Amino acid sequence: MNAQKHTPFLLALYRLWRLLWWLAGACWRVFRFGRLSSKQRDAAMMGIAERLLKILHIRLNVSCHAQCPANPPVLAVANHVSWLDIFVLMALYPSGFIAKQSIRHWPVVGTLAAHVGTVFINRHSRTDAGNVNQTIARTLAAGQSVTFFPEARTSDGLNVLPFKAALFQAAIDTDTPVQAMALRYLNPHGQRSTAVAWVGDTPFFASLWRIARQPHITAQVDFALLMGSGYTDCADRYQLKDAAEQFIRHKVNGDG
Repeated sequence: MNAQKHTPFLLALYRLWRLLWWLAGACWRVFRFGRLSSKQRDAAMMGIAERLLKILHIRLNVSCHAQCPANPPVLAVANHVSWLDIFVLMALYPSGFIAKQSIRHWPVVGTLAAHVGTVFINRHSRTDAGNVNQTIARTLAAGQSVTFFPEARTSDGLNVLPFKAALFQAAIDTDTPVQAMALRYLNPHGQRSTAVAWVGDTPFFASLWRIARQPHITAQVDFALLMGSGYTDCADRYQLKDAAEQFIRHKVNGDG
C-alpha cells in the first residue's frame, strides 16, 4: 500500500483562507435568494457546492450519471460518511435534505440548508418521524426532491450501518420514485480513505483540517436504477429500505 502524503501545512492554510472567501460569497448569494426564481436558486446552490469541492480538491466521479435525479421529484437516499456528503450530492442535483434540528442554528450552513428546503428532524423523538414524513410528502408533492441518509448517523465510510425505514413512507404516500446512491471516498492512489469520515465526537474544525490536509480526494457516487412510482406503489417502506440498503451496501463493501 502506498504511504499517504499530506498537503504541505501552508497550502492547507491557504485552502482554509479560500474557504473564508467562499463563505462570504455563499452568504451574499443566499441573501439574494429572495430575488431569484426556484431554478436560479437551484443553480446557485449547485454552484456554491461545486466551489467548495474545488477549493478542497474534492473530485467527483459519477457512475450511471443518466440515473442522476435531474427530473424531480425523487426521494433520494445515500449512505452517510461526513458533513461533506451534502455538498457532494448538492453539486450533482437540486434537492432539499433531512438534517438534525441543531444544524438549523449553525451560521451560514443552517441558512443554506433552510433555503434548499431542508426538513429538520428531532432525532431524539420517536414520534417526530410521522410529522417529518408529512413535511417530506408536501415537499415532494410541490415538485422538489428530498435527500436523506437512512443510517441516521455517520460511519467511517468502509461499511454501512443498518438503515431505518420510517422516512421511506413519504415515497409511498406520494407515489414518488426512490433513488439510491452509494458514496465512497478515495485517496490519490485510488484506495478507500477514512480521512473524510466525521464520526464520534470529532470537532467540525478538526474534520475540516484533516480534509484540507489531503492532496486530493475523489468522491465516487454510484446511482442505482430508479425505483419508479410503479415500484413504490406496490412496496412497503421496509421493502424500499431493503432494496436501497442492498444496493448501497453492495457498492460500499467493494463488491460493486
